[in-house]
Amino acid sequence: MTDHDHPSGRRPVCRGRRCAALIAAGVLLPLPALTGCSDDTRDTSVATSQDIAPAPRGELKNGGTLRWAVDGMPGTLNAFQSDADPTTTRIAGAVLPSMFTIDASGRPQRNADYLDAADISTRDPKQVVTYKINPKARWSNGTAITAADFIAQWTALRGKDNAFWTARNAGYDRIAKVEQGAGAHEVKVTFARPYADWKSLFTPLYPRSVMGSADAFNDGAREQLKVGAGPFLVQKRDAEAGHVVLVRNPKWWGEPAKLKKIVLESLPGDKRAAALANGSVDVAAVDQVAAKRVASARRAASHGPKKAGDGNAAPQGDKNRAGARSDAKTVAAENAALRDYTIRKALEPAYTQLALNGSSGPLADDRVRRAVARAIDRQALADTVLKPLDLPSRPLGSHLLMAEQHGYQDHSDALGGQDTGAAKALLADAGWKSDGADRQQAGEKAGAPAPDAGRADGDEDGFDPSDDRYGDESADDRSEGEYDAGADDRNPARSGHAAPPARGDQEGVRPAAAEAPLSFTGAVGSEVQQSALLRQSASFYKEAAASEKEGADGDTESAAYAKYKRYKKRAAQALGAAELIETGQAPHLPGSGGHPGALHAAAERRADAVAAPLPAGHKEGRIAAVKKNGRPLTLRFVLPDGAGSQQLRTVGRQIATMLGKIGIQTSLQRVSDASYFQDHIASGDFDLALYSWPGTAYPATDARPIYAKPQPAPDGSLTVEQNYTRVGTDHIDQLFDQAASELDEGSSRTLMAQTDARIWAAAGSIPLYQRPELVATKKTLANVGAFGFATPRFQDIGYQK
Repeated sequence: MTDHDHPSGRRPVCRGRRCAALIAAGVLLPLPALTGCSDDTRDTSVATSQDIAPAPRGELKNGGTLRWAVDGMPGTLNAFQSDADPTTTRIAGAVLPSMFTIDASGRPQRNADYLDAADISTRDPKQVVTYKINPKARWSNGTAITAADFIAQWTALRGKDNAFWTARNAGYDRIAKVEQGAGAHEVKVTFARPYADWKSLFTPLYPRSVMGSADAFNDGAREQLKVGAGPFLVQKRDAEAGHVVLVRNPKWWGEPAKLKKIVLESLPGDKRAAALANGSVDVAAVDQVAAKRVASARRAASHGPKKAGDGNAAPQGDKNRAGARSDAKTVAAENAALRDYTIRKALEPAYTQLALNGSSGPLADDRVRRAVARAIDRQALADTVLKPLDLPSRPLGSHLLMAEQHGYQDHSDALGGQDTGAAKALLADAGWKSDGADRQQAGEKAGAPAPDAGRADGDEDGFDPSDDRYGDESADDRSEGEYDAGADDRNPARSGHAAPPARGDQEGVRPAAAEAPLSFTGAVGSEVQQSALLRQSASFYKEAAASEKEGADGDTESAAYAKYKRYKKRAAQALGAAELIETGQAPHLPGSGGHPGALHAAAERRADAVAAPLPAGHKEGRIAAVKKNGRPLTLRFVLPDGAGSQQLRTVGRQIATMLGKIGIQTSLQRVSDASYFQDHIASGDFDLALYSWPGTAYPATDARPIYAKPQPAPDGSLTVEQNYTRVGTDHIDQLFDQAASELDEGSSRTLMAQTDARIWAAAGSIPLYQRPELVATKKTLANVGAFGFATPRFQDIGYQK
């Protein structure tokens, strides 16, 4: 969960769309759903897209408080304002009506708590949707939910009155009128233009006391919501304490909430591991580090305490022994708390993409964009992120639907798969050619790795990724929902890192830091090992730089160059091993904070340089940089610099290495989290970037602004909506419009398939993989966890008897 979307976790203003926000790094933001199925009856797709410990209501206690970690206090309680955020959405789901909810496969379902029926009653000459409201449905002040509430919401959101500070009006702007039907509980909505995604409307539904005036809309619901109509109500918003308290709704007509209270605790992602260790939250979306700590603590309990002499014994000396005893007590206490949790994991309905800025420079040429896309091994990148978590590792083949979503099809063939030869041909066609022959070992096949790839020159027993010792290991003994840290750590191929024990070079030169062990067997030793690995990496890079300078005459057969290759390889291995620990692929020391600091940052920046093509005269299985008019093709790859985005940077370096194999140089630029999105992505200040978009049940509406062709504004600027790659076509826009107006579901899906193929062919956005969703929950909780697409049934969440 370390991908970077919007660093602050706040949504950009989403004019003209159902505002599906960018997702903050390392934190679960979407609000998803519960089904009544048990683990035994779930099909494969649900098993990978949802993990919520489903249980019948009869097996749950009546009462209890749930402390749920959220990113921050809600900017507003009005989900239709630009200040709305994921916490706003979560609260709205618990306290307000939803006409339709989303199931685990991403399909909208009528919510029987509020609607007895909802259908298209007329198609010609105008589309008319008739809603029949459940007569029992009423607001918490006792008044019935009627057509007046629908009319007020349409009036506020239709986009005709600028006094209402709305963030989105998509769909509402297609409505011609809303009126009462045959009775007080019937609503007729007549559309001026057909709208396929009509089920997205009036969710959430606010009372007319909020939607009835601009003042109430803009400010009245910013910090309080006096009236609701869900299984819970907002009791108070306490900004000083940093939480929002939801309590049972005594006027709720449906199945009563099992929980008495839900407390949404403002808790940044980097503080959640500590909160789990002290037991102060019950549910929290976590990153891989925290998830690994939970799994390690549970394994430690089953294996029993360590004994003296097992490799983690306390050092000699009274002071050291006392400190070790104190640390051991702290670790034991934290492990005891962590054993009360389990990790729920699924594929999140969100995907990480490689964005190619086509507004100017080399990437304005679609041939260069396609060359970049075809140089990338998307399967290898998916393996890096998903295989260590035992989640399905497959590249995402659609921009518009997630892999487990109803109607999903892989349309990546419209662009073509990974093909180094085809990528080089595209570059050559665009005028980017190499000055000389490919710099590969004699006898190599074009596009193939060097025979000694993965092995340092002169290091006969160096690490070989194909070695059977690092093959897949059995996972039969893993408990459901947990990770086998030992298996992940011993199997670098699963994690995408090469991290075997480093060996001394043939000349006997070995930095002192290399004496540190590279095993990952003990949680207590992990942070010590990580620090040693980082020192070792820095030492190796220093030696590599010195030997490279010594062999600067370009003699690739010299002893200095051979030494350079050995040291650079070992530096990357040591850094990779340290990254395994920080990203949770190895046990992590509780209470350590997990930030190795400036040394790691310096070592990682040195690793950034490894991805770039070497100077002329050096050969490492890469070709010389391609050039046009004497200028090399260099792309600026902007990546976030925060601790929570380390995995994203790892993926970025892998991509840079892949591009180096076709002669494209990359300049990796790391920028602060605070400026990453607004100052670089939204403003177009990048050539390549990694960020994520959420999946949606309504792609014809929600995805259109992401891929719409930028349009010139009257002041000469370019209106890009949310298309930050600036790549679009008129045909794509037309297909979106046709799909949004097509009332036949099958025909609409066909249009969406055609749209996706066109987006692939434009090569502005390359989907890589669905993000993993990791949620720590108390073991006794049911019907909560990694929801995936599904909308939560808050009334069904509870503690087991």
